[in-house]
Amino acid sequence: MSQRVYNIFQKSVEAKMQVGEELGPLIDHASELIVESLLADRKVMVCGNGTSSAMAQILTSCLLDRYEKERPSLPAVWLGSSVSTYTALAADYNYSDIYAKPIRALGQEDDILVVISTSGNSANLISAVQAAHDRGVKVIALTGRDGGDISSLLDVHDVEICAALNSRTRIHELHLLTIFCLCDLIDHKLFGIE
Repeated sequence: MSQRVYNIFQKSVEAKMQVGEELGPLIDHASELIVESLLADRKVMVCGNGTSSAMAQILTSCLLDRYEKERPSLPAVWLGSSVSTYTALAADYNYSDIYAKPIRALGQEDDILVVISTSGNSANLISAVQAAHDRGVKVIALTGRDGGDISSLLDVHDVEICAALNSRTRIHELHLLTIFCLCDLIDHKLFGIE
């Protein structure tokens, strides 16, 4: 079994090395958009489904609390945080509106929406991107495979960080590493944290 574990580690490292060089400039550009938004007194909204929702929560937590070192809190909203609101929207309207409605209510021009999706094809995340554009909110999409339908919705003001891999597990690992890279870059650019 230890060989099986080693093989998993090896596959993870190989996946990161396969796309790391390509994703580096995109991650840096996404961090610039977030920093510009925060310096303009705007906020970051984050959403995803399943494991991607948990990653959205991790990003929000790192921004609101801290990443590696103490610093002022940064305005971030995890759109999946209120189960009662989430289930009410799904029951009263349509599941595809669970993120779009809060974005329409809270989103301001030059806010940032970070949408996390391994497939890029979830109807509620597609609606979230459309709602963000309606409100003048820039989108940073962490996607996988070929980016799915979300990829085709992005415009010149948005950034797609696509882990172009076929393994859902490897995509999740790349998304988590991307989140940590974003947090590191944001802290460095805003506060000079090394």
